[in-house]
Amino acid sequence: MAKIKSAQLVGVTLEEHERSLKLIDGTNEPVLALHRVYPTGHRTPPHNHSRVQIWCARRGVVLVSTADGRWMIPPGHGLLIPAGLQHEAEVISTVEMHSIYVHPDLFQAMSPKVVEVTDLASSLISELLAEEHQPSAFHRQGLVRALLLDEVNRLPERPLGLPFPDNQRLAALCRDFLKKPVARVEIDDWAAAMGISRRSFTRLFRREMGVSFVTWRQQACIFASLPRLAAGEAVTNVALDAGYENIPAFTTMFRRMLGSSPRAYRQAARQRSAAFADSGD
Repeated sequence: MAKIKSAQLVGVTLEEHERSLKLIDGTNEPVLALHRVYPTGHRTPPHNHSRVQIWCARRGVVLVSTADGRWMIPPGHGLLIPAGLQHEAEVISTVEMHSIYVHPDLFQAMSPKVVEVTDLASSLISELLAEEHQPSAFHRQGLVRALLLDEVNRLPERPLGLPFPDNQRLAALCRDFLKKPVARVEIDDWAAAMGISRRSFTRLFRREMGVSFVTWRQQACIFASLPRLAAGEAVTNVALDAGYENIPAFTTMFRRMLGSSPRAYRQAARQRSAAFADSGD
């Protein structure tokens, strides 16, 4: 079985990013594991890989964009990126990433999706990185790799992707909304801004996005709350800023999308940050 490679990239420059792309696409290894740390505000330019990427956030939050949408990767989650799909990323808060690049013959992803990374998957990824320095563990690497790919197929999907429209006027409204999402914004407000009727707007929105305005608005508000909660902000402040009139309504929507309450999510994010600090990385 082939050896699994690993590396660490911290504060990656453009030249280092280009070298990383050559490493990823040029290796003969079926599975490549990378450990990266990116500072807040870091951006990766548009690029693609010949391999399927499983991009997991251990700490911090990353926003990944494609021509068709945006995906948030919060702590404890990962994004599956199909081979050949052009994407770019922005680091919302200093992030520690584990990235797995898999030959498409071994694993396929038809479209991007955010998944919750289980404890088993996280441990297996850590094992791949640790085994790099133990050449004698050749057989073990193959077993860990096979189990990881099987576990990835079982990871629960989370609706942390936002479709993005081709219509330029609608896209402008979406960009403005994402800068400051408010749950109280109504269809009539956007229809008026575009100078069309409510009915025409509703049809246009669903045709462009594949979901209703209300569904997209709710997802966008939760989407924007993740970096703030991960940073330790109070749930009440985050919920009120997002336009929710009461905490239970915010909690219900959050739990529906993330599978846990906002308080539990915030606590888990803080524990990951504390563990990262204690590790000395």
